[in-house]
Amino acid sequence: MRERRNNPASPRAPQTFAAPIYLTEHPRALTDAGVKVCFIRLAFLYSAAQGPMVWRCDTAIKNRPSFMPVAPSELTFSQRLKYFTVNIALRGLIGGLKLIPYRSRVPAMGWVMRKVAPLAGFHKRVRRNLHYTRPDLTAAQVDSLCHQVADNVGRTLAELYAGAPFWARAKAAGISGPGLAVLEQARAEGRPVVLVTGHFGNYDAARSKLVQMGFNMGSLYRRMANPYFNEHYVKAISATGKPMFEQGKRGMVEMVRHLKSGGNIAIVADMHAQGGEYLPFFGRPALTSTVPAELALKYKAAFIPVYGVRRDNGLDFDVVLSDEIPHSDPVTMTQAVCDDLERMVRGHMGQWFWVHRRWKPIHDTPHPDYAD
Repeated sequence: MRERRNNPASPRAPQTFAAPIYLTEHPRALTDAGVKVCFIRLAFLYSAAQGPMVWRCDTAIKNRPSFMPVAPSELTFSQRLKYFTVNIALRGLIGGLKLIPYRSRVPAMGWVMRKVAPLAGFHKRVRRNLHYTRPDLTAAQVDSLCHQVADNVGRTLAELYAGAPFWARAKAAGISGPGLAVLEQARAEGRPVVLVTGHFGNYDAARSKLVQMGFNMGSLYRRMANPYFNEHYVKAISATGKPMFEQGKRGMVEMVRHLKSGGNIAIVADMHAQGGEYLPFFGRPALTSTVPAELALKYKAAFIPVYGVRRDNGLDFDVVLSDEIPHSDPVTMTQAVCDDLERMVRGHMGQWFWVHRRWKPIHDTPHPDYAD
């Protein structure tokens, strides 16, 4: 197992971290050459849907514990009650909003999240991350971004459960960028493609657009810890396009088979990733998985960043496929992903999920780009 790169900003390295662990390493049996498959698809709504995460050790991997949400039968009565209550509340909110026409429903959910976000602690985390990475922003700009981030989260949640109206918007989305020609050429040649994105705009708009254009899109998702919410969540994300691969041994094997057959997979790659590499993101070291790049190298897949950018009207999208990232080595390729995502986020600051604990640990050191 590759050693973790030391954190250059930390006085003690390598660092160790407590839960949560977002990436799971799987044994060599999952791929025929031992490429680690350890990434997830995390929905914007994870905080409300999951609550406190419950983990278990996967004993199938000797000396390398992985962590997954436990089965419902392993939850205590109080945990089941809490998850059931949260699910009822969310289902009621989602069901009630469906009574509102789509054009009004999406902004209404954005408004709800703007009101809920301060109570849920979202604004505190957004402010912390912005102070750490963009100390040049004024207090008024930070306040505005707190509301923009919450609004985008709420709109994305409404769109996730909207079905046909959302798919129609995605189908009508403009699509551009040099990566589009590469993607079309790969389809003609039967070459696999690894598409990488971030929690930015609404990445399901990009996935839906490409599915409706006839691309064979597969996505890996992570089962929610809340089993009651997970049931309808999976139905909702699967309706946008299949195949969907659940994180775990079976899902990983199916995903690799799909890729080897010339299919495309979409990976959300901007999470804090245990076992990854410390790479600069907004000028600060962020632990980042190199697995998407490793997969592209192993299966000779095109490696293309893709984004679903929300337009100013808050309802429509533009799908952007950046330049194909040339094959070199996993770290160099992953740094290119981080740089491309940062470029997109800087152009649309309120559309990235600044609630993430992307930088861990956060150190009390001056930002190198804004030092006096």
